Amino acid sequence: MNIENLENYLPHRKPMLLLDSASLEDGVARGTLHIKGDEWFLQGHFPGAPVTPGVILCEILAQTSAFLLKDGIPETKTPLLVGLDNVRLKRMVQPGETFCSECRVLSVKEPFYFTECKGFVNGQLSVKARLFFALVDKDAPVKK
Repeated sequence: MNIENLENYLPHRKPMLLLDSASLEDGVARGTLHIKGDEWFLQGHFPGAPVTPGVILCEILAQTSAFLLKDGIPETKTPLLVGLDNVRLKRMVQPGETFCSECRVLSVKEPFYFTECKGFVNGQLSVKARLFFALVDKDAPVKK
């Protein structure tokens, strides 16, 4: 599924939509993002030696997880990331590389969903994490 179709399933929009494509097969969601080098998150991180920030890699995993959950939740709900656990950054992701994410559901305890995710570059593990989501009403006002 390409970026135009992803917008039908994810609430994110550019510049915060961080997937070029996604697919779902046998309960595993896979996403890709090609890091070109001109992304907003590389500006200043780090001058002369750009590296994709770890929090951005976690956000890519979260968006892949949201895509994974799209078929299992009501259309009136949105999965909201509420926690990260056991995050391990194993390899830098640099311009010119394609980051590939892979997520699966670990467990569900309504309204919470727990996913296990990994990210790779050229088959090498870059990041792994467990993510926690709460289902919220799409039209719910944000509390301040």
